[in-house]
Amino acid sequence: MASNPDLVIGEDGLARPVWAAKDPLLREYYDTEWGMPVRDEAGMFERVALEAFQAGLSWRTVLAKRPAFREVFEDFEPDRVAAFGESDVARLVQDPRIIRNRQKIVATITNAQATVVLREDGGLVDLVWSFKPELTPEPMTFAEVPTGSPESKALSRELKRRGFTFVGPTTMFALMEAIGVVDTHLVGSHRRGTSGVWA
Repeated sequence: MASNPDLVIGEDGLARPVWAAKDPLLREYYDTEWGMPVRDEAGMFERVALEAFQAGLSWRTVLAKRPAFREVFEDFEPDRVAAFGESDVARLVQDPRIIRNRQKIVATITNAQATVVLREDGGLVDLVWSFKPELTPEPMTFAEVPTGSPESKALSRELKRRGFTFVGPTTMFALMEAIGVVDTHLVGSHRRGTSGVWA
């Protein structure tokens, strides 16, 4: 474990990936949230929205802005966001506390509307979890962590078919990692195997 350059042993004796070892915000996120199962609709919708906002940016940037995102997007309650109109888009584009990308803001509203419609057919949570693979990767190094999978490609296709946008295969694999559908914690990390998704 100590020889793995992609893991850092913290002062608490726990091994974490390099990206989660130093920054307090990322460390807290890694220790308590990343890879933990998400089973509620608002939580799932939030993760889909934030993964879309992250595209092309660092997750650290999104995470730092998450409190503001939650405020302006009504705690990611799909019914509320689905009712947003052009005046809301104009307001959000001017809000410096969030990522002011008009396309991503509009996509979040579109995806909220698609989430509401999807309730008639099982809902967003069940749809995403239905793409859980039979096996999960067991990466030792970052180089071994995939950026996509057949399941993430299939999930992307299905969400697009259901009217979602900004849900490409790489973004959907990141979502699957973040919500525990797949466990890509590096072997040797204190979080490996702790998500409980296989229980």
